[in-house]
Amino acid sequence: MQRHERLEQDAKVALSQIITYEVKNPSVTGLISVTDVKITPDQKYAKIYISIFGKQNKEKVIEALKQSSGFIRTELGKSVRMRNVPALVFELDDSIEYGTHMDKIISDVVKKDKENNKN
Repeated sequence: MQRHERLEQDAKVALSQIITYEVKNPSVTGLISVTDVKITPDQKYAKIYISIFGKQNKEKVIEALKQSSGFIRTELGKSVRMRNVPALVFELDDSIEYGTHMDKIISDVVKKDKENNKN
């Protein structure tokens, strides 16, 4: 694995820990998962893809994470060795929720197909 990819993976693991256990903002609730981290080659910016499961107002959670980005960035700098601690950009990633929705649709179709074949 290349150094840059390893840095992104380390940042992903560290950010997951920080967001789950250390951020004390009351708006950061629900099952929050860091699905991916992309850091620019110059390490000035990091785009963090967040999946929020079961929370109705996802934009409010993303906004709360943006407000806490200074704290999150400081903690990231403590846990991952990097030349520069990048500015954090949070993006909502609904691919997991979309996958769950598609699984439900597929299982409903299979169930209806089995019922139709019995008749």
